[in-house]
Amino acid sequence: MTARVLIVDDIPTNVRLLEARLTAEYFEVLTASSGREALAICDRTEVDIVLLDVMMPEMDGFEVCQRLKSSTRTQHIPVVMVTALDQPSDRVRGLEVGADDFLTKPVDDVQLMARVKSLVRLKALTDELRARAQTGQQIAAEDALRAMDSITTEGGRILLIDTDARQGERIAGYLREHHEVDVLINPGDAVLSLATGGYELVLVSMSLGDFDPLRICSQMRTLEQGRTLPIILIAEDADRNRVVRGLDLGVNDFIMRPVERNELSARVRTQIRRQRYAVELRESVNHTLALAVTDELTGLYNRRYFDRHLALLLGKAQEQSRDMAVMLIDMDYFKAVNDTHGHDIGDAVLREFALRLRRNIRGVDLACRFGGEEFVVLMPDTDYRQAQGVAERVRQAVAER
Repeated sequence: MTARVLIVDDIPTNVRLLEARLTAEYFEVLTASSGREALAICDRTEVDIVLLDVMMPEMDGFEVCQRLKSSTRTQHIPVVMVTALDQPSDRVRGLEVGADDFLTKPVDDVQLMARVKSLVRLKALTDELRARAQTGQQIAAEDALRAMDSITTEGGRILLIDTDARQGERIAGYLREHHEVDVLINPGDAVLSLATGGYELVLVSMSLGDFDPLRICSQMRTLEQGRTLPIILIAEDADRNRVVRGLDLGVNDFIMRPVERNELSARVRTQIRRQRYAVELRESVNHTLALAVTDELTGLYNRRYFDRHLALLLGKAQEQSRDMAVMLIDMDYFKAVNDTHGHDIGDAVLREFALRLRRNIRGVDLACRFGGEEFVVLMPDTDYRQAQGVAERVRQAVAER
């Protein structure tokens, strides 16, 4: 994963420290020594995430964040407040001006990478939704953009897994003012609960007695309902190594005990927003674009949409020197299906193939019917190795039955 990170701090030592950590993980880093310089950079450059110091002369981080979030040009850029302040009132003020997350000085490496990577994924979904809306505007409608702007983070459906009922209820109480929270004290029922509960987020305690929390997370990921569902771990300081392992397995975020109410609210809000963006992306074919840009048989985007969107994404990738992959798919022996069983059966085969294709690509990928039995998938921010992995997953999904 790569992204362009803007570090804003008036102390050069702090900037160099964060820059070294992020550069080592192959992020592109921009720096600013004042709020005004940061606003100017965000206005003229595509930035994926801002790490913003709170205590700065002339214009503090709260004002910078408020200005970023009040501008249509920059309001979708995730902002992480980096601060030595640890008072709940400071976090509340950060939430009020639109901050997406918080880091406390001195910045812990694990927390830094977890927060940055999680918010970069959110930004990728936001950018893709905006890009699709832009393409749709050129061809058919502005519905997708309006739908994105109407997404809120209130009323989320949350599953909290904790074998300590009293502890679970206390954490649930932090969230119930704005969300619906179910507490599950038997982790063995997690898969069943997820399959039937319609949840948008799962909180998993790292202290589950005889149950392995990472195995629970892995099992949830095998369900269709859990494949893209955000998961946040609730961990002790001693769980740090297992938290890193969890992030590698696809866990989205974590929070350390003792759980601070406002920090938990911020992390939950970020993940629910990301989940709702992802849902909006997956449903955009049916709800936001006119039939002129979709293939009637499969429900995928058509060749006309592909041509426009390819030009848009390719231009963006070239401008920012980012990876981009295009997967071309041709179904073998399809003519024999039509000749032997008739075109109605051939149509059913194409519809089933399109369904499996959609289920086995990622939320940011765009699948199109190129023509006949040929399909194409546009894959932003994807290198050859990642594209090959997605292609093999699609191939297996078609070959297995």
